Amino acid sequence: MIDGPYFVLTVLGVLGTGLVAGAFCAFSAFVMKGLAALPPAQGVGAMQAISVAAVTAAFMAVFIGSAVLCAVIAVVTFVLWPDEGTAELLVGSALYLFGSFGVTIAANVPRNDALARLEPGTPEAAAYWPAYVREWTLWNHVRTVASAGAALAYLLALT
Repeated sequence: MIDGPYFVLTVLGVLGTGLVAGAFCAFSAFVMKGLAALPPAQGVGAMQAISVAAVTAAFMAVFIGSAVLCAVIAVVTFVLWPDEGTAELLVGSALYLFGSFGVTIAANVPRNDALARLEPGTPEAAAYWPAYVREWTLWNHVRTVASAGAALAYLLALT
């Protein structure tokens, strides 16, 4: 069984990736559905406000902190190569780093940036909104599953 500081890192990995999974799950389960039900100008304006409000110290500490923690866990796992939990630790790190953090940078943030450049009441914003909701939500589903999978993999490494 994993013990000592390595145990603490893994428990923090479970907590961090699980918290991020929960935040992403809320968006996939009901936030984006609610925004999509609004008229485009209101949906665009609300999502623009949410994108700005999301960049808080608390959320960034959990989101980016979890990425750093996952990278540390992966490096420590490669260096120490523990007798138990190696595969789970590496899978958990990869899921979060690529499926959550990487997808955010490659898919969700560019869509948020494109949306931020639009004026909510314009025809361009109204035309972009349905595609934005569909694509952003699809990638958010990926982030949700990857973050939850990372939490589960870390949890399995502890057993």
